[in-house]
Amino acid sequence: MGKQMADKTIREPLSRERVLAAAVALADAEGVKALTMRRLATDLGVEAMSLYFYVPSKEALLDGVLGTVFAELAAAAPEPAEGEWRTRLRRRFLAARAVMLRHPWAPGLLTTRGTIPPDVFAYFDWIVGTLLDAGFSHHLAHRAIHAFGSLPFGFAQEVFSPAAAGGSLDPDTAEADLAALAEALPHITAMVAHEMHGAGDPTLGWCDSQVEFEFTLDLLLDGLDRLRARR
Repeated sequence: MGKQMADKTIREPLSRERVLAAAVALADAEGVKALTMRRLATDLGVEAMSLYFYVPSKEALLDGVLGTVFAELAAAAPEPAEGEWRTRLRRRFLAARAVMLRHPWAPGLLTTRGTIPPDVFAYFDWIVGTLLDAGFSHHLAHRAIHAFGSLPFGFAQEVFSPAAAGGSLDPDTAEADLAALAEALPHITAMVAHEMHGAGDPTLGWCDSQVEFEFTLDLLLDGLDRLRARR
């Protein structure tokens, strides 16, 4: 009895930050589909109803979890006030990628949410400010933001994947699916078969390898620099 009372005495008090940290840990370990109020309460050692004081609904929980990840992203690579603009952006985008690789469920969750975490606005304000300081016009900075797409978040948004077409993301099964499409789509099939990534390639999607991410990022930065120089 005394030990139980002592355990209750030293137990860390519940807070919104603790709830969201536990939710992120659960999603990291088992995927975002495992994130339910009941399961989260079990992990925290509390009753499920006690969570609603901190996150009033499952939707609020998902928004809070995504906000936690973006707060981590915003703090991932503090930047000096000076420095070559391409180097600064590249460093921040790669730091964001490291965060997303730690939370591989986050890109998929981001595409389904209707709200934007406040940290995202501050992050993009920094990106635009970096471009303007480098001599970009507001017009070209606006176009750059569109061109970057999801790269500032550390992942490349895919247009399609085998899963979206009713196939599988398992390499062996996906290869069989592609073989079945070879006659109808010979060029795409040959390209994908040639470019299939190894199991150890750090990806956040069907074709989002580290090499491809950096290739796309450098291509955009170099192209934007040429446009900036013309103005």
